[in-house]
Amino acid sequence: MHVLMNRSIECFIRDTYGATAWRDIAAAAGLEFDRFEALMTYDDALIYKVIDAAAAQLSKPGEELLEDLGPYLVSHPNLEGIRRLLRFGGENFVEFLYSLDDLPDRARLAVSDLTLPVLDLRDHSPGTLTLRCAGDYPGFGYVMVGVLRAMADDYGDLAVLEHLGRNGDEEMISIQLMETSFTQGRAFDLSAGAGCNDHCQIRPVP
Repeated sequence: MHVLMNRSIECFIRDTYGATAWRDIAAAAGLEFDRFEALMTYDDALIYKVIDAAAAQLSKPGEELLEDLGPYLVSHPNLEGIRRLLRFGGENFVEFLYSLDDLPDRARLAVSDLTLPVLDLRDHSPGTLTLRCAGDYPGFGYVMVGVLRAMADDYGDLAVLEHLGRNGDEEMISIQLMETSFTQGRAFDLSAGAGCNDHCQIRPVP
C-alpha cells in the first residue's frame, strides 16, 4: 500500500483523536515506530492492523472509521490539495461523479506511483447510480462513501449513499441524488494555492 494511504490514516487518527490516541493505537498494532515515513515501504497488512487496533481502542467498527476518513480527506484544512484534486473533476456534484472513472489517472499525475482502485460509475435511472470500486484495498469503498458524502456537501447537493458490500475484490456503493443546490456549498477557487502545514504532512518528501 502506498505510504500516502498509510500516512492519511495516521494523520486522521492524530488530528481527530489526538497524539496520545495515535501512540496507543500504534503500540496496540505492534508498530515499532510512531509515524509512517514518506520514503519507506510498508507491508499492506500493517495498515489493516492499525485499523483493527483503532477500532478496538476507539470502540468503533473499522468500517465506520474508514468512512469517517473520507470527510477528513476532503474537509481538513491540512489537506486542501486533495479537495482541489477532487474539485477539478467538475463544476457540480453530478459532473464530479461522472469524472470518477478518471480519478486514478488524475491522482497519478500528482503522485506517479500512487495506484487507486478502479472506479466505475454506473447510471441506472435519473438520480440513481452505483459506483464500483475494484482493487486490492479492502475497505476502500467505505472511504469512498465518506468522500462522496463530503463532496456532495462541498458542492451543496443532497445525496444518500450506502455501501452495498464486497464481492471478491469489488465493493459497490449506491448513490441516490435527492436534490441539487440543496445548500450554498463551500467556496472554491481554481487559482488558489493548496495549503498544508508540517503537523501532519501526507505529501511525499522530494
